[in-house]
Amino acid sequence: MPSRSYRVRGVVQGVFYRSFTADAASRHGVAGFARNLPDGSVEVVAQGPEAALAALRADLETGPPASRVDGVDESAVVPAEAFTAFTIRD
Repeated sequence: MPSRSYRVRGVVQGVFYRSFTADAASRHGVAGFARNLPDGSVEVVAQGPEAALAALRADLETGPPASRVDGVDESAVVPAEAFTAFTIRD
């Protein structure tokens, strides 16, 4: 199953960005997780069909209304675990 890591930069903490991401992942049938990083960005690791990952990335670039996304860095990854759902991590 294809997997991607995204680092989302901008005003993305304290604006319900991770919850927005979990909702988007659920709509697109993507598993994985989102977590805040110490530098103020959000890391998203996602597994799913290529079309679903592309749709998720489009949502990540938009974000919830209170956010401001300055950029999304993407890379292919081989996750250390198999995901069965999308979760929010601390």
